[in-house]
Amino acid sequence: SDIIFHPWKKEENGNQTRVILYTITLTNPLAPKTATVTETQTMYKASQESECYVIDAEVLTHDVPYHDYFYTINRYTLTRVARNKSRLRVSTELRYRKQPWGLVKSFIEKNFWSGLEDYFRHLESELTKTESTYLAEVHRQSPKEKVSKQSTVRRRKRAHAHLRVPHLEEVLSPVTTPTDEDVAHRIKHVAGSTQTRHIPEESSSGFRLQSVSKLLLVISFVLVLLVVLNMMLFYKLWMLEYTTQTLTAWQGLRLQERLPQSQTEWAQLLESQQKYHDSELQKWREIIKSSVMLLDQMKDSLINLQNGVGSQDFRSDPEEKRKRFH
Repeated sequence: SDIIFHPWKKEENGNQTRVILYTITLTNPLAPKTATVTETQTMYKASQESECYVIDAEVLTHDVPYHDYFYTINRYTLTRVARNKSRLRVSTELRYRKQPWGLVKSFIEKNFWSGLEDYFRHLESELTKTESTYLAEVHRQSPKEKVSKQSTVRRRKRAHAHLRVPHLEEVLSPVTTPTDEDVAHRIKHVAGSTQTRHIPEESSSGFRLQSVSKLLLVISFVLVLLVVLNMMLFYKLWMLEYTTQTLTAWQGLRLQERLPQSQTEWAQLLESQQKYHDSELQKWREIIKSSVMLLDQMKDSLINLQNGVGSQDFRSDPEEKRKRFH
């Protein structure tokens, strides 16, 4: 709804562009009910009137989640097959302005393909209605009109038969991408089919499986991380409980100690402290005494070592003198 068509404008390179503004209805629960769309169409200069049209449509959908991350490119290739038959081939591509992270990317692509299928299913139904209306009008024509039109077709058919293949080669070659070469070849040798649908079922299914596997990998990583965090939290809680129990037991023991109430108890407490002090002093005296004894023994051993070294030097001097004399 609310469609606004801007006029075609011819660019310097020979292509023609126009902008279309409209509003679409959305069924996704995570998106608003309606969204505005800006579609920029580019008709290439290689397009030939009544023979072949190649139009690229850059679609920007506003007011949807992550709308500034992506946009859509639709290529419409409309080729003449016969007098009253044409072939429409549509190829599409999802392009990113900014690279999102994995979960957001899978969300965007899933909703992109579902919305794309709905849109082109609706387009197919509208084209079918238009085709049925056209066929009904053809059947209502008088026999004289049919005979005259068929005769003109027979006279003009030979002129177009030998020009169609090279003309399509000239039209499609500047604009088709390498992935479209096979399809262009089939369009050039088309017999008379009126409908063509290109739905990449295998690629979409493989892509969906890949996105699901990435999603499962992310979920498993998050679960492992949660398990590790829970184990760390459990360990900290256990240590806190153990520390609390230890402090409680120590405080209980401290509270169980009874302070002295009479002079006799105070005297006993002082006497026990004096005994403890005396025992500690006795231990320190023994340690110091043993240290002094060890130092004395070390002193004696050093004196003996010095005397032994001096006697060796005294004995070695006469021997050296004798050797020098001899």
